[in-house]
Amino acid sequence: MKNIILCFGLLLCLAGVTARNRKTVPVILTAGQSNADGRVPMDDFPSYIAYNYCQWSYGSGDFVRADGSFSPFRPTVGRPDIAPRWGFDAIVYYMLEQQWHCPFYVIKQTMGGTAIDTLCSGSTHGYYWSTQVREEKSLLKAFTSQIDKCLDNLPENYEIKFLLWHQGESDKQCADHYYDNLRAVIAYLRQYLVERTGRKRYAHLPVVCGTFARNSRQGCKTVVDALYRMEREEKHFHVVDASDLSLQQDYLHFDAQGAQTLAERVVSKLKQIKGI
Repeated sequence: MKNIILCFGLLLCLAGVTARNRKTVPVILTAGQSNADGRVPMDDFPSYIAYNYCQWSYGSGDFVRADGSFSPFRPTVGRPDIAPRWGFDAIVYYMLEQQWHCPFYVIKQTMGGTAIDTLCSGSTHGYYWSTQVREEKSLLKAFTSQIDKCLDNLPENYEIKFLLWHQGESDKQCADHYYDNLRAVIAYLRQYLVERTGRKRYAHLPVVCGTFARNSRQGCKTVVDALYRMEREEKHFHVVDASDLSLQQDYLHFDAQGAQTLAERVVSKLKQIKGI
């Protein structure tokens, strides 16, 4: 009997070691407006890039309603009037493939021209990154609903690594409110993740956020100052400078070189974050 008990104990120990040693499956959350959605023409997409591991779920409000399923990543945008495009995040995923060499998942909710503040007029289709609108017009609610569905389709050993965020151009006219509004968005997403998963560590989920090119027609110093204030006050919020990056002729969206450089800076920032 003593031998049986010893063997059983050994098996339990081995099972515990196996569970601890099992690698987690990375999950990335991506959200924002057009530069996160992607506006670089596919003709300018680097020819050397091919994806082997990245699976994604893409949502864009009522342009694309995400059902929680995943498919192999390929750059696209939800707007029917816009041909397929790519953004800096596509390069980020490729660079992480080269680093991780394992399957990972992206849950992305993006829509161009969308604000957080409901006082900002002209937000696309009346969508806002806010809970202060009807549920069917809240990109924040659309994102959490998408995440909720996606979590059921992930491997049990998934680990949400960070939120990649690029937004703020459409809040230019309400810039004085941006700091408080963005803090509310991040707090809402983190609290949702804690409650949905039961993992308290997501209360400090890292957020990586890019700024804007200094010659962007929608750039705003007050919005950028709000980002850097958040970085100073919250160690899990990280800002990546994009002020010197090049834009397309619309003076709003990063061109191919600008998108690639921003991606490189994002990945460099991620490598500085413990656990990424």
